Amino acid sequence: MHNLAIYGFGGVGRAVLAQALPHFTLALVADRSGYVVGPLSNERWLAVAAAKAQGTTLASLPEGTSGDWRAALPAGCLVADTTAEANAAQLVELVAQGQRLALANKKPLCDDLNLFQALVGERRTRYEATVGAGLPIVVTTNLLRDSGDQVQRIEGCLSGTLGFLLSSIEQGKPYSSAVREAKALGWTEPDPRDDLGGVDVARKALILARTLGYQWNLSDIAIEPLYPAEFADLSIAEFMAQLEQLDAGYAQRQAEAVAQGQTLRYVASITPDGARIGLQAVANDSPLGSLKGPDNLVAWTTKRYQERPLVVRGPGAGVEVTASAVLFDLLALC
Repeated sequence: MHNLAIYGFGGVGRAVLAQALPHFTLALVADRSGYVVGPLSNERWLAVAAAKAQGTTLASLPEGTSGDWRAALPAGCLVADTTAEANAAQLVELVAQGQRLALANKKPLCDDLNLFQALVGERRTRYEATVGAGLPIVVTTNLLRDSGDQVQRIEGCLSGTLGFLLSSIEQGKPYSSAVREAKALGWTEPDPRDDLGGVDVARKALILARTLGYQWNLSDIAIEPLYPAEFADLSIAEFMAQLEQLDAGYAQRQAEAVAQGQTLRYVASITPDGARIGLQAVANDSPLGSLKGPDNLVAWTTKRYQERPLVVRGPGAGVEVTASAVLFDLLALC
């Protein structure tokens, strides 16, 4: 079996371990503190994962070592990166050394364009989990491109958090109540503006655009946040306390959409002319309009799928489905 290293040992990394054990020889797992290197029995690897889930750092375990985990990698090892680090340069070094990568980490793919091309140029890096968790979005985009189809537009709702928010507003809840509920459910970052700002959606759109060959950077994408600019510098507590000021504006925009037989969605749109991320009124009977709750949806309009776009829809987040996409990529790299 092929050797596998997992960098990033949070929920997704531990789920990758559990799903990958029947298919790979686990060489090491690493977090910011250090790493644990094999060989270990499957039972012991699962015990390491359980200890990490309880808050133990890997370096503090009996088998743990501090230091740079990359120095312990076997030659030709597969590497799963489930962190959220801006580590593109380090990953490029691994590719240059002959390692193959499966990423759940979006940030390296949104770094400098030259680093992106160095990562993916020889197809030694796969990244299905970065856009739609377990949904086959990147592989579908690659299939359309590689088969010679002409992708004219990609549109999608790529945030479960913002899908929940707008479905709540559609049902008549005030913006402020919907944001607080999403935060209480753990569906937002500790600072909800990290979701409401749209940057995470923009990163996903940039990954798809670069997959199609567009030589864009994140700064080339127009992003409409779901809060006004003057709210950006508030503390989290101040931001949460002033949410009611935004209720009337979003209620009015929803009412205007309803009057036209439409509803509001937070949409990423990619065409050869550019990309835009923001609030959009869409027809109720369209694929985007029919979307409810935290599900994600992507629609490709192409030369071959002109009258009826190709649509993928389903859960766009979740530990197990994200790990399954990483496993899919690892198996494809073998």
